[in-house]
Amino acid sequence: MPKAEETVLEIDLNALAHNFKTIKSQLKPGVKFMSVIKAYAYGNDAAGIAHKLEELGTDYFAVAYTEEGIRLRKAGISRPILILNPQPVNYPEIIKHCLEPNLYSARTLQLFIDLAEKQNLEDYPVHIKFNTGMNRLGFTEANYHQIPKNLKKTKSIKVVSAFTHLAASEDWKEREFTLSQIYKFKDLAGSLIEDIGYEPLLHSCNTSAIFNYPSASFSMVRSGLGLYGFANDDNLNKKLKPVGTFKTIISQIQNLEKGDTVGYGRAFKAETTTKTATLPVGHADGIKRIYGHEKAGVFINGQYAPIVGTVCMDSIMVNVTGINCEEGDEVIIFGGPQHVSELSAKGGTVSYELITGISQRVKRVIIQ
Repeated sequence: MPKAEETVLEIDLNALAHNFKTIKSQLKPGVKFMSVIKAYAYGNDAAGIAHKLEELGTDYFAVAYTEEGIRLRKAGISRPILILNPQPVNYPEIIKHCLEPNLYSARTLQLFIDLAEKQNLEDYPVHIKFNTGMNRLGFTEANYHQIPKNLKKTKSIKVVSAFTHLAASEDWKEREFTLSQIYKFKDLAGSLIEDIGYEPLLHSCNTSAIFNYPSASFSMVRSGLGLYGFANDDNLNKKLKPVGTFKTIISQIQNLEKGDTVGYGRAFKAETTTKTATLPVGHADGIKRIYGHEKAGVFINGQYAPIVGTVCMDSIMVNVTGINCEEGDEVIIFGGPQHVSELSAKGGTVSYELITGISQRVKRVIIQ
């Protein structure tokens, strides 16, 4: 890969292809693949990722918000796009851009039907979500009856998929709970098929469940985090390749004498002759303040350099004493010698919070 000359997030489409094929290899023939590319494709580049996934043969996309789906349509993405968390105010735009809403309550179902009928639509594709234990969004067993009640009154919409979200598919200690979710979903999906007279696509598996509960793959699976090279399991992490490498450069090197301080609040004080490097990346770019005060660090010419003092909005300072480096040298924040899971653990968080937190002002560079 080329050497960085500024702060960039490099996106390796070959790694993406590897992950897609690795995950898809776990599926039985005929099981469809939904690629989750919400939050700028987990902090990467939604349009670039989506075009590659279309090329690789994904069947569906999923995003969280309507605006994300609109941006994909404007970028030329033609595959079906599920909007996981649509708001009724966005329903006209959803229809205008041929997006497909998740309808998760009696209110959202009826409001979408009202609009579809007003526009004289027929069999507009929608998705029904069941709440089997996540307790976030979805119809429960108790209010399931509202679905066929509303659907039987209209021909304006058609259920193209029914799905649920597993709360702890990566945790074997929660196996009993996960199985209970799967069984509830099978029962609810069975009732739906009987009541509407046709079989929509059924999906419950996220990345972890694809590997841990293959019998729950049904007719489609959803993968998000795994596509970008991460999982909640060390063994699975070894099979995947991180897509993103976060890089920057050394802006300036400072030579400190004993007693000199660095940064806001004079938070770092040199106890001996010290060399520091200032890097043009800060908490406005996704390097949170928790990483300061030597809690975490970066790699320069293969050597670890801890962050000293407080993380600034647009810069961090690292201790490069003993490291052979010069102004303009490349710096690896994550990727290569430092896995995202290592850096996120140092900040007390998880991989997907770190990668989705990389600011949109950071330049994305796609590596074919």
